[in-house]
Amino acid sequence: MNLDLTEEQNLIQETAREFARDELEPAAAELDRGGDDSIFYQNLKKLAELGFMGLNIKDEYGGSETGVVAFSVAMTEIARACASTAVTVSVNNMVCEVIQALGTEEQKKAYISKICSGEYPAGAFALTEPGAGSDPAGMTTRAVLDGDEWVLNGSKIFITSGSCAGVFVVWAVTDPEAPKGKGISLFLVEAGTKGLIIGKKETKMGQHASATNEILFQDCRIPSNAIMGKLNDGFRAAVTELAGGRIGIGSLALGIGLAAMDAATRYALERVQFGKKISEFQAIQWKIADMYTALEAGRLLLMSAAYQKEQGRSFSKAASMAKVFTTEAANTACYEAMQIFGGYGYTNDFPIERYTRDARITTIYEGTSEVQRLIISRDILSQFS
Repeated sequence: MNLDLTEEQNLIQETAREFARDELEPAAAELDRGGDDSIFYQNLKKLAELGFMGLNIKDEYGGSETGVVAFSVAMTEIARACASTAVTVSVNNMVCEVIQALGTEEQKKAYISKICSGEYPAGAFALTEPGAGSDPAGMTTRAVLDGDEWVLNGSKIFITSGSCAGVFVVWAVTDPEAPKGKGISLFLVEAGTKGLIIGKKETKMGQHASATNEILFQDCRIPSNAIMGKLNDGFRAAVTELAGGRIGIGSLALGIGLAAMDAATRYALERVQFGKKISEFQAIQWKIADMYTALEAGRLLLMSAAYQKEQGRSFSKAASMAKVFTTEAANTACYEAMQIFGGYGYTNDFPIERYTRDARITTIYEGTSEVQRLIISRDILSQFS
């Protein structure tokens, strides 16, 4: 088995690494503290121009057509510098993939190119609701056909890029009498549509530069042709695309964990206590060894899931395994890195506290660690039964 990246994948990784180092890292701390967000959007535009908003999207729609493995390594490099930028890029790629997979030719040409080119700073998924988080099939947002228009009513929460998205992929109940999860359809709603209201921006623990909003639909009217895929078949699409998003979030978490351990390792080689560098103490050496080992294992799980998806094989279990392991490992790595830094790690003079805050959400969004374990166990148990 060849685990080496191809020449093209290496080029994507190196380009992402250089951009992250030169453009993202210098601004990350200031953006985290609420600095000029125009820098954030300028960087998104630059990433679009470099082809990072549609890595697994066909060239005819403005994508780079470099595949899922390239997407994974790019997310890792971007997240090493700025997790807020990485989550925006990850969601943009997934929105494009959903439209490419389920949209009509007209929808693909109308929206994918605008995200890939940066004309739209972002696309957004409107799935989660106040009463439907880990159980999205329990959503209550409704879409009712009225003549040649759909009328949407309801609310969504925790929508990444809600305040800057040019288009929203929206799930809504279209057949309330159907069994749970069977009467849900998928729609495209353009920003600025009457009745689409961008609600409050959440005040979060981390990933501050990435806007997370409540979205309201109040008699929001969209054309009848705004539906994507088959009527009442939207929940299956949600489950499929969330699996792909988990590769992105796992890769993002890997980047944060590596950034934390890189910083801690450099610090350990400089910090002197009891007359010698703390890197000479076995306690510190074991933290470094354990964390880099765990992160490398996460990387391999991500590569396996990405490769399976790229080959058109079933990858849901692999994606869940990669996400739960890597996100948990990244959180542990951040805490161990902070322990190596000691009291300094708890201050914002060093980036460790930001990495720790940014990493925490990765075990929650795109499906919690608990949900990932349910998916994995169900798949395994079905094989035995």
